[in-house]
Amino acid sequence: MNAAGVRSLARIVARDDGRGGTALPVLASDGPLALRRTRATGAGARVMLVGAMSGPLGGDHFAVRGRVEQGARLTVGSAAATIALPGQTKGEARYDVALDVADHAELHWLPEQLISAQGSDLYVTTRVELAATARLVLREEQVLGRAGERPGRLTSRLTVRVAGRLVLDQELACGPGAPGGWDGPAVLAGHRAMGQIIVVRPEFATEPVDSVMLGPGAALMPLAGPAALVTAVAPDALRLRRLLDETLATLG
Repeated sequence: MNAAGVRSLARIVARDDGRGGTALPVLASDGPLALRRTRATGAGARVMLVGAMSGPLGGDHFAVRGRVEQGARLTVGSAAATIALPGQTKGEARYDVALDVADHAELHWLPEQLISAQGSDLYVTTRVELAATARLVLREEQVLGRAGERPGRLTSRLTVRVAGRLVLDQELACGPGAPGGWDGPAVLAGHRAMGQIIVVRPEFATEPVDSVMLGPGAALMPLAGPAALVTAVAPDALRLRRLLDETLATLG
């Protein structure tokens, strides 16, 4: 690794193949990020993001760019959890995701958990641009520290726009050096795992979901647009996933 850290870029383009399926004319990656097409059912394509080496480490900059063109359907997952680790290079690591979904296209972005290991410092951004008739299911799960370990510093920002209109822009910082109160009763309340799912469907514009508290650790709420947000906190990753899955099931 050089003094500036590792740079890695993965690019995905999904396109309607004109035969009722989805083609992947661009599936390119380098460095620690590797993309693999896997078997899918129905008209959509499925891609797995595979970490070819440890990271991101301090000073690294990983990026993923995804575009789903008109009429295409794409599901993206990851083969394992991503672990942010301290590295020989001092300074913050970055992981940036930019997604673009066209009219009548659909994206399911479902990576595994991001784990903030002790001593790490990671800033994550996810930016999604959707056309008016696009559909989205996006899941984020973050775990503070491995078993028996204190967390590193983790800052994450999620921005979603539909037809150019902002429907969600939120940032959360946790761990050493984060603004006070992140582990207090108004935010994590001592929990180690946090997550959210955002669902965008055109029909939500006229039939928004109802706000629902789903026990002490999860809530479903409508956003100012054709979207709904599920947020959850839990003691560990397993219970977080269960909460998010159960809540998503209420949306059909």
